[in-house]
Amino acid sequence: MLRKAGLSANLVKQSFSTTSQARYAVARKFLAKRNFNLAVASGFLLVASYCTFNRKVTIKSDSVPSGSPVGAQFFSTSSMHGNGLSQQQNKQGLYLLSDDQVTAKLRQFEESYFVNRGKGVTRYDICQLPSNNPIEDDRSEKIVQVPIVKQNNVKTTTDWLFWGVYDGHAGWGTSAKLRDNLIDYVISELGVAYKPLNDTTMRTIPSSETIDKAIKTGFLKLDDDIVTKNVEKLLSNPLKAQAAELLMPALLGSCGLVSFYDSNSRNLKVAVTGDSRAILGSLRDGAWTVQQLSIDQTGKNAYEAARILAEHPNEQNAIRNGRVLGSLEPTRAFGDARYKWGKELQTVISNTYFGRQPPPNLKTPPYVTAEPVITTTKINPGNRDFLVMGTDGLYELLSNEEIVGLVVKWMEKEQMFSTKKTLRSYFGKSQNKLPEVRDITKDRASKEAFRRGADTGYFLEDKNVATHLVRNALSNGGNREHCNMLASIPNPLSRRYRDDLTVTVVFFGEDGQPDDMGRLEVNPVATAESVKPKL
Repeated sequence: MLRKAGLSANLVKQSFSTTSQARYAVARKFLAKRNFNLAVASGFLLVASYCTFNRKVTIKSDSVPSGSPVGAQFFSTSSMHGNGLSQQQNKQGLYLLSDDQVTAKLRQFEESYFVNRGKGVTRYDICQLPSNNPIEDDRSEKIVQVPIVKQNNVKTTTDWLFWGVYDGHAGWGTSAKLRDNLIDYVISELGVAYKPLNDTTMRTIPSSETIDKAIKTGFLKLDDDIVTKNVEKLLSNPLKAQAAELLMPALLGSCGLVSFYDSNSRNLKVAVTGDSRAILGSLRDGAWTVQQLSIDQTGKNAYEAARILAEHPNEQNAIRNGRVLGSLEPTRAFGDARYKWGKELQTVISNTYFGRQPPPNLKTPPYVTAEPVITTTKINPGNRDFLVMGTDGLYELLSNEEIVGLVVKWMEKEQMFSTKKTLRSYFGKSQNKLPEVRDITKDRASKEAFRRGADTGYFLEDKNVATHLVRNALSNGGNREHCNMLASIPNPLSRRYRDDLTVTVVFFGEDGQPDDMGRLEVNPVATAESVKPKL
C-alpha cells in the first residue's frame, strides 16, 4: 500500500522503507505502528513490512512412570499433561527438530526485495533467527529520492539507500528505538547538510566530511534523546506510568550499524557504534576479495581501550578484562546509561523508579559513547560488489572469508554470474570447498570467528542469501546435525550456545537505465509467507 505524507521541507520526493517490527512474544502478539517525523522530508512514499514472532510449544508428557508396579496408583499435585505454570512459562522437553522443521524455523522471518530503480542496487535480502525471547536484535531499511544539483548546474536526482542492523543487549527496548528512529535522525541531519539551492527543492552536494559529520550528529542526537532528554522529561513530570517507556531504552543498550549508499557518488558510508560488522565482497581481476568496512568496538580492541583509558586517566579499571569497567563489552553503544550517568542520578532513578545500582568502579562518566566510526568506500557495480551486514552472532560463527565464499557459491547457484570468470578462484579446489577469498582489510583489530570442528562442506538450500548464511553459520562447516542441534535448543537455554542472528545482504550491480518511478518489489520465493510487507 502506498501512502503519501506531507512534511515541512522539500528534501525528499520519494521514500521507500522496509522495516521489520518483529517481536518474539511469549504471551501476547502486538503490532507496533511507527510514526515517522522527518522534519526535512516532503511528499515521500513508504514501503514497510511488519511481522510478529509466534511460537508453537510442544510438550511431551508421560502419565505413568516407566517400570511402575502393575496396579499401582499415583496421587500427585504436580501438573498433568503439561498444563499449569510450567506450560505457561514454556518449559519444554529438548527435542531435535527434523530437517524440514529446521528449514521452517530458519525461513520464518526471511525477507527479500528487488530494487527496480536502475541506480546501482539490484536486491537486498534479510534474515533473523531469535535466540533471546523476545529477540534483542532489530533492523530497518529505507530508500529516499533526493533532487540535487551537480557540477555545471546539472539538475538530477539521487537515491539515498539505508540499511540498519541493531544488536540490543540486556533487552530489546533500545534496539527497537533505533529501528524506529535512527535512520530518520540521520536523514534529518543530511537534509541540513544538503543545503537548498535558492529556496528551491534542489539540494547542493556537500563534502564527504560534512556528510560524515551529519551522520555522527544523527547518531548522537538520538542517543541524547534516549539517555538525557527522556530522563529530564520524566524527572520534570514524575509519572510512574511513563517510567518504563522513557527509561527502558536508556537503561538497556544496543549497538548500531547503518550503511548509507548514495547512487550519485556511488559512495558507501558505513557508520558503526558497537561490534556489529559490515564487509564488502568484490570480484577483482577474476579473484574474490573481502574488505571489512567496520571495526569491532570492544574493550579488546587496543585502540578503543587506549582511547577510554586516555579519557579517564588514573582509572586502571576503566577497561578491565576487555570490558568497560570490567562489565560491558562494547565501548560504544546507544543507551547503557549505567556507563553514562553519574552515581547520584543513577541512585535517584533506582530509588524512585527502577534500575540497577551503579557499576562499582564508576568515577568519571561517561565511559561509553554513541558516536560512530565512519568509513567511505567507492562501489563499482561492475565488480559484482555485495555488502553483508550482521550482528556479532554471525561473525562469531563465520570468518569474513567464509561469508564472502558462501555468498559467491550462492550467486553461482542462482546464476547471478558465469563461473568462467572466476576459474582462478577455484583452481585446485574441490567442489565441496568454498572459493579462495583474499582479505584486503587494512585494520585487523576485530575479533575472529571461533570454530568447533573441521570443514565438511556447506549447504546451498535457500533462495534467500541471508538465510543461506544463517544456516551455514549454525552448521559448523557443513555439519547438518550440528545445525539442527543449535536450531533445536529452545530459549532461553539457546542463548548459552548462540546469539540472536540478524543478517542483511545487499547486491550492487548495473540493472538498466535509472528509473525514478521504479518501486521496490517483494521477492516471493525468498520471503516467508508469514511476512506480509506493505508496499
